[in-house]
Amino acid sequence: MRKIKKGDEVIVIAGRDKGKIGEVLQVLGNDRMLVNDVNIVKRHTKPNPMKGQQGGIIEMEAPINVSNLAIYNPESKKADRIGFKQLQDGRKVRYFKSTGEVVDI
Repeated sequence: MRKIKKGDEVIVIAGRDKGKIGEVLQVLGNDRMLVNDVNIVKRHTKPNPMKGQQGGIIEMEAPINVSNLAIYNPESKKADRIGFKQLQDGRKVRYFKSTGEVVDI
């Protein structure tokens, strides 16, 4: 089970976008993630009339390393650590280490 999953709200803890908050859009492999409005790069593309693609400068999200991200705790409004525990019914869930509150229900 991963500590950070698709759909989680994360905060950047290192790098040029430090302090930005965004939602995980996609998990790429074991150590890279695409986060909404974080690590924006400009890509220069040629037009491709066969695909109906227009040329120009496109701004898009680039992958960011998981080590530069932490899960965002909306209660404390800070980055937080994640732990795992089993509930009474046997389900394994993630929880915030600082507050003990369950992340996924």
